[in-house]
Amino acid sequence: MATSEPTDYAAVTEYLFGLKAHGVRFGIDRMALLAAEIGHPEQAVPCIHVAGTNGKGSVAAMLDAILHAADWRTGLYTSPHLVKLGERVQVERRALTEAEIVAYAGELRPAAARVAAVCADDHPSFFEFMTAMAFLQFARKQCEVSVIEVGLGGRLDATNIVIPEVSVITSIGLDHCEFLGNTLDLIAAEKAGIIKAGRPVVIGRVPTVAEKVIRRIAAERGARVTSVMEVYGDELERYPHTNLEGDYQRWNAATATLVARALAAKWRISDEVIAQGLAHVDWPGRWQRVRIGGRITMLDASHNPEGARVLDANLTSLAAETGRAPVVITGVLGLARARPLIETICRHAQEIHFVVPQQARACSYEELEALVPADFHARGGRIVRGTVVGLFPDAGRCAAGGADDVVVVTGSIYLLGEVMARIGPGTAAGEGRLQDF
Repeated sequence: MATSEPTDYAAVTEYLFGLKAHGVRFGIDRMALLAAEIGHPEQAVPCIHVAGTNGKGSVAAMLDAILHAADWRTGLYTSPHLVKLGERVQVERRALTEAEIVAYAGELRPAAARVAAVCADDHPSFFEFMTAMAFLQFARKQCEVSVIEVGLGGRLDATNIVIPEVSVITSIGLDHCEFLGNTLDLIAAEKAGIIKAGRPVVIGRVPTVAEKVIRRIAAERGARVTSVMEVYGDELERYPHTNLEGDYQRWNAATATLVARALAAKWRISDEVIAQGLAHVDWPGRWQRVRIGGRITMLDASHNPEGARVLDANLTSLAAETGRAPVVITGVLGLARARPLIETICRHAQEIHFVVPQQARACSYEELEALVPADFHARGGRIVRGTVVGLFPDAGRCAAGGADDVVVVTGSIYLLGEVMARIGPGTAAGEGRLQDF
């Protein structure tokens, strides 16, 4: 019996959600089979491949901005999305439309069925579907270069079928340990799996133990390594500037700069073009400053131990700038991520609103409250349970804190997406259920 194809966006997202329900599936063999079935679109456009625990999305966006400033037609593939699924696949920073998603799903579903007819276990996953859409879109829109962000890890990530111009590893920290290993060297080995024979590698600020692993794997593959720390050292004043706020974004800007310089000869990228690109980076939700109801509101996806250390510095700077302890809204996925984040927030906040993101792995109110240290309450700190809808009743209003308070929304990127769906122009329902992990 023939399988009916979804023909409208609601039906397509339901189909994709059904694929997602099968869970995370690692390995590049299925992706390779699907790519072969659809004519290897990943080979049509030169790319830069970006992995890392934190910063890979920011670096990818910076590289896209630099390449755009150099007048190249760019494709950008990132994950997860904030509000709408199409954000993951962008050409010249125009997101994939609902109509394009419907069309690509209609094309890919029969291809997936043909692959699965040989072996049912080879049916592509949700992330593999989206990766195939990205490769097809970049090829058909005649992109001259693309920036591909790894979904998770590197070695076994679906994106790892590409042969990039440059491989990038932005940072190494303890996150997704259940998939990647629970030590820095194990995680570094997974990230370094994107290194290809003879292709240059750029690494950001990474721990020494991780750098040793990356350099060993690169040497085995004849890949030259350039390190941010070797070039820029420890002094922040030496690091490039970017329009994105936060010291850590200057670290990311240094990584992007070294990648661009590695491309310079072939892709005609000057230091002036690099500076121009870094001054015009569009990457929402990363210590992003907005005003809601006239109040400063910071939107920040700090969601793991490494991110908590960066958040600590950002909150310190914010309090020095504003002269006020902030009101913080937060929700997190997983206790391992929540513990360092809550400890950091409690050192700075006067009031914390806990929210439970609409994800199965989200920490409950009780789990978050149990992580609050006693001294937070002793110095008069206040804990409130809230919801995104209640805290952001409309696009121009945040119900947390008083009229003069500074608000920080931080934690899971999925929480950020729910908030941005409430406060964005033409406020629309987000697509949080179509997330990966």
